[in-house]
Amino acid sequence: MLFFSIVYSPPNIFLFNSPIMTGSILLNRANGSLGLHAAEQLLKAHKPRVYLVIARYPAAKASIHKLDLTSLFEVHALPSKGSSALIAEHYPPLRSIICNAAHWNLVADSEKTADGYDMTLQVNHISHVALVLRLLGSFVDEGRIVLLSSIGHYRMLNHPSPDSDKQGRGFQRYPNSKLLITIWMYPLDYYLQQNPKFKNITVVAINPGGLGDSHVFQINTPRSVQLMQTFIMKPFMSVINYLVDPTFRSSAAAGLGAAEFAVGKAHTGERGYFNLLKKDESDPLTMEKDVQQRVWRKSLEWAKITRENTALQEGFDRAYTVGLM
Repeated sequence: MLFFSIVYSPPNIFLFNSPIMTGSILLNRANGSLGLHAAEQLLKAHKPRVYLVIARYPAAKASIHKLDLTSLFEVHALPSKGSSALIAEHYPPLRSIICNAAHWNLVADSEKTADGYDMTLQVNHISHVALVLRLLGSFVDEGRIVLLSSIGHYRMLNHPSPDSDKQGRGFQRYPNSKLLITIWMYPLDYYLQQNPKFKNITVVAINPGGLGDSHVFQINTPRSVQLMQTFIMKPFMSVINYLVDPTFRSSAAAGLGAAEFAVGKAHTGERGYFNLLKKDESDPLTMEKDVQQRVWRKSLEWAKITRENTALQEGFDRAYTVGLM
């Protein structure tokens, strides 16, 4: 079953019962460019626009739920709502979570959420930490957590000198949030493997590629970026892919890749960072154990995760000494 979440403005979650594997799949930001195609792949193979996708597959077991990732209160309330939906609608326990929601703003200064965090940081990282760790108790014994990273998480690409350029600052906030979620993946996977119940849940962080047709280029972006997408990126996508950047591709291709990771068709049982569907090395900083531990601890604090509200007690009880990645 798919549990769709537009998660943010307007927010939703899509919950889907997969016919080819035991367990439900939760996909957030299901009305986004990648999310719509991932949802369609999940429904076909195994808010209004999301409803249209579901309508094309009337036999599918799926539902849509609201979730606002700019509110930690709502994220923390989801486990009880999600559990009720699983029981009331007879969906099996979770098999996969696709953390697809993202936010950026290239035309304004940092926006603060009601929780006091930068909105890009909260939507892209903090709320996904809370979502995953609060829902772990609803997982089956074997599954996968799919985190959306970015080629921009490499530090050589995302640290311009401080200035008053809103576009530059906005773009810096976005890849920095992707750097954090990529770092966080490693201790999450380590602690999962220390737990007998969760040891067969694998975590991947994927760079979905540069999505030339993504509507993200039309939201919170300068007019120049919008025109560039309309007249260069979209019409010449295949040319750019062939001559300039082999990871530059369509949202449909990226959605298919995310779906294949979620259902275990791509790299079954593997963990770590992937560039599209190829195993790759993430930024060297992400591999430093002390950095991983600092990000893990700080993320628990930011996301308001405690021993009492997550099933992953190993994240509090065990010293993080040797990574398994």
